[in-house]
Amino acid sequence: MLYEIIGIARPGNLAEVKEIVLTAGQLILRNGGVIRDINNWGVFMLPTPVSRHQVRHTRGHYFALRYDAGVATHQTVRDTLAVDPRILRTAGVRLGDGKLETLSKFGKIPWKEFE
Repeated sequence: MLYEIIGIARPGNLAEVKEIVLTAGQLILRNGGVIRDINNWGVFMLPTPVSRHQVRHTRGHYFALRYDAGVATHQTVRDTLAVDPRILRTAGVRLGDGKLETLSKFGKIPWKEFE
C-alpha cells in the first residue's frame, strides 16, 4: 500500500529532521518497503501552539514522506515517530486502494507557494 506521513519536528536544526527521516527510511527499507518521495517543507507557524515534553512550541519544521509498505511496517514507522522526543506531531494516511491504476495518479507531493 502507498502511505504518506506528514511530520512536524522541533524547529531550528535541519540535522535533526534528516536523522528522523533517515530513521524512518531505514525502517521502511529494512522491512521491504520502497520510499517514493521525501520533501522538506521548512519551518512554519503551527496552527495552534503545541506542548511537547514540557516545552511550548509555536513553530515547527514540516516534512513529508511517501512510501510503499505493508500495514505492519506503516504502524512501526508511526510508533517510532510517536515516541521520538524531536517530533511534535505526525499524521499518516493511506493513499489509493492498492491498485496500480489508482496509484499511478499520485505524483510528486505538491506544495503551494504563497505569494
